[in-house]
Amino acid sequence: MKRWPLFCVVLVLAGCGSSSRGSSSCGAVDRGELPAWATAGFSDPHPSMPHVVGRGGAITAVLFGDPLVAPPAKGRSNKILWVARRPVTTPGALKIRARDGSRVVDRTLESGVGPSIVDLPAGCWTLDLSWSGGGHDSLMLRYAQGKPS
Repeated sequence: MKRWPLFCVVLVLAGCGSSSRGSSSCGAVDRGELPAWATAGFSDPHPSMPHVVGRGGAITAVLFGDPLVAPPAKGRSNKILWVARRPVTTPGALKIRARDGSRVVDRTLESGVGPSIVDLPAGCWTLDLSWSGGGHDSLMLRYAQGKPS
Protein backbone atom coordinates (compact mmCIF):
# COMPACT_ATOMS: atom_id res chain seq x y z
CA MET A 1 0.00 0.00 0.00
CA LYS A 2 2.84 2.40 0.82
CA ARG A 3 4.29 1.93 -2.65
CA TRP A 4 1.30 3.58 -4.36
CA PRO A 5 2.34 7.21 -3.54
CA LEU A 6 5.91 6.48 -4.66
CA PHE A 7 4.59 4.99 -7.91
CA CYS A 8 2.53 8.15 -8.55
CA VAL A 9 5.58 10.37 -7.94
CA VAL A 10 7.62 8.30 -10.40
CA LEU A 11 4.91 8.62 -13.05
CA VAL A 12 4.66 12.39 -12.59
CA LEU A 13 8.44 12.85 -12.73
CA ALA A 14 8.72 10.66 -15.80
CA GLY A 15 6.50 13.08 -17.67
CA CYS A 16 8.28 16.21 -16.45
CA GLY A 17 10.80 17.88 -18.64
CA SER A 18 9.96 15.90 -21.72
CA SER A 19 10.13 17.78 -24.95
CA SER A 20 10.49 16.97 -28.59
CA ARG A 21 14.27 17.27 -28.19
CA GLY A 22 14.41 14.67 -25.45
CA SER A 23 11.79 12.30 -26.78
CA SER A 24 13.06 8.82 -27.50
CA SER A 25 10.43 8.50 -30.22
CA CYS A 26 11.90 11.39 -32.18
CA GLY A 27 12.84 10.14 -35.57
CA ALA A 28 12.58 6.49 -34.58
CA VAL A 29 14.65 4.92 -37.33
CA ASP A 30 13.57 1.54 -38.65
CA ARG A 31 16.66 -0.48 -39.55
CA GLY A 32 14.70 -3.35 -41.03
CA GLU A 33 13.41 -4.08 -44.49
CA LEU A 34 12.30 -1.15 -46.63
CA PRO A 35 8.64 -1.02 -47.66
CA ALA A 36 8.19 -2.95 -50.93
CA TRP A 37 7.24 0.27 -52.75
CA ALA A 38 10.56 1.90 -51.74
CA THR A 39 12.94 -0.73 -53.15
CA ALA A 40 13.25 0.35 -56.81
CA GLY A 41 16.90 0.64 -57.80
CA PHE A 42 18.22 -1.70 -55.09
CA SER A 43 19.89 -4.92 -56.25
CA ASP A 44 18.60 -6.81 -53.19
CA PRO A 45 14.87 -7.54 -53.61
CA HIS A 46 14.35 -7.10 -49.84
CA PRO A 47 16.89 -4.48 -48.73
CA SER A 48 17.28 -3.57 -45.08
CA MET A 49 18.36 0.04 -44.64
CA PRO A 50 17.89 2.70 -41.96
CA HIS A 51 14.69 4.54 -42.91
CA VAL A 52 11.73 6.54 -41.65
CA VAL A 53 8.30 6.22 -43.27
CA GLY A 54 6.11 9.32 -43.36
CA ARG A 55 3.14 9.48 -41.00
CA GLY A 56 0.76 9.23 -43.94
CA GLY A 57 2.77 6.46 -45.63
CA ALA A 58 3.33 8.57 -48.75
CA ILE A 59 7.12 8.93 -48.52
CA THR A 60 10.15 7.19 -47.05
CA ALA A 61 13.43 8.80 -46.05
CA VAL A 62 16.18 6.21 -46.61
CA LEU A 63 19.09 7.32 -44.43
CA PHE A 64 22.41 6.66 -46.12
CA GLY A 65 23.89 9.16 -43.64
CA ASP A 66 22.72 7.31 -40.53
CA PRO A 67 22.98 8.70 -37.94
CA LEU A 68 22.24 12.23 -39.11
CA VAL A 69 24.71 14.59 -37.43
CA ALA A 70 24.97 18.37 -37.07
CA PRO A 71 27.41 19.60 -38.14
CA PRO A 72 28.13 16.75 -40.55
CA ALA A 73 31.28 14.79 -39.78
CA LYS A 74 34.29 15.46 -41.99
CA GLY A 75 34.23 13.19 -45.04
CA ARG A 76 30.62 12.14 -44.37
CA SER A 77 27.29 13.65 -45.35
CA ASN A 78 23.67 13.55 -44.24
CA LYS A 79 22.53 11.75 -47.39
CA ILE A 80 18.83 10.97 -47.59
CA LEU A 81 17.11 9.17 -50.45
CA TRP A 82 13.48 10.35 -50.62
CA VAL A 83 11.17 7.72 -52.12
CA ALA A 84 7.55 8.64 -52.84
CA ARG A 85 5.00 5.84 -52.64
CA ARG A 86 3.28 7.02 -55.82
CA PRO A 87 5.65 7.49 -58.75
CA VAL A 88 6.44 11.15 -59.41
CA THR A 89 5.65 11.72 -63.08
CA THR A 90 6.15 15.49 -63.18
CA PRO A 91 9.58 16.82 -62.18
CA GLY A 92 9.51 19.41 -59.44
CA ALA A 93 11.10 20.49 -56.19
CA LEU A 94 10.74 18.74 -52.85
CA LYS A 95 9.86 21.41 -50.29
CA ILE A 96 10.69 20.87 -46.64
CA ARG A 97 9.49 22.90 -43.67
CA ALA A 98 11.31 21.60 -40.60
CA ARG A 99 10.24 22.50 -37.05
CA ASP A 100 11.93 21.86 -33.72
CA GLY A 101 10.09 23.75 -30.99
CA SER A 102 10.17 27.41 -32.01
CA ARG A 103 12.86 26.86 -34.66
CA VAL A 104 11.66 26.69 -38.25
CA VAL A 105 13.91 25.92 -41.21
CA ASP A 106 12.83 25.81 -44.85
CA ARG A 107 14.70 23.80 -47.48
CA THR A 108 13.93 23.37 -51.17
CA LEU A 109 15.49 20.46 -53.00
CA GLU A 110 15.27 21.51 -56.64
CA SER A 111 16.09 17.96 -57.76
CA GLY A 112 12.85 16.80 -56.14
CA VAL A 113 12.20 13.36 -54.70
CA GLY A 114 15.36 11.25 -54.91
CA PRO A 115 18.88 11.50 -53.48
CA SER A 116 19.75 14.57 -51.43
CA ILE A 117 21.91 16.02 -48.69
CA VAL A 118 19.81 17.62 -45.95
CA ASP A 119 21.67 19.40 -43.16
CA LEU A 120 19.76 20.76 -40.17
CA PRO A 121 20.93 21.92 -36.74
CA ALA A 122 21.06 19.33 -33.95
CA GLY A 123 17.60 18.54 -32.59
CA CYS A 124 14.38 16.66 -33.09
CA TRP A 125 12.81 17.92 -36.30
CA THR A 126 9.32 17.42 -37.67
CA LEU A 127 9.51 17.73 -41.44
CA ASP A 128 6.47 18.71 -43.48
CA LEU A 129 7.20 17.61 -47.03
CA SER A 130 5.50 18.48 -50.32
CA TRP A 131 6.47 17.48 -53.84
CA SER A 132 5.21 17.67 -57.40
CA GLY A 133 2.02 15.87 -58.28
CA GLY A 134 0.33 16.90 -55.03
CA GLY A 135 2.41 14.70 -52.73
CA HIS A 136 2.47 15.61 -49.05
CA ASP A 137 3.54 13.88 -45.84
CA SER A 138 5.44 14.50 -42.62
CA LEU A 139 7.98 12.63 -40.55
CA MET A 140 10.41 13.15 -37.70
CA LEU A 141 14.20 13.06 -37.95
CA ARG A 142 16.76 13.44 -35.20
CA TYR A 143 20.03 15.22 -35.91
CA ALA A 144 22.57 14.35 -33.22
CA GLN A 145 25.09 16.91 -32.01
CA GLY A 146 28.33 16.28 -33.86
CA LYS A 147 31.84 17.51 -33.22
CA PRO A 148 32.73 20.89 -34.72
CA SER A 149 35.13 20.49 -37.64
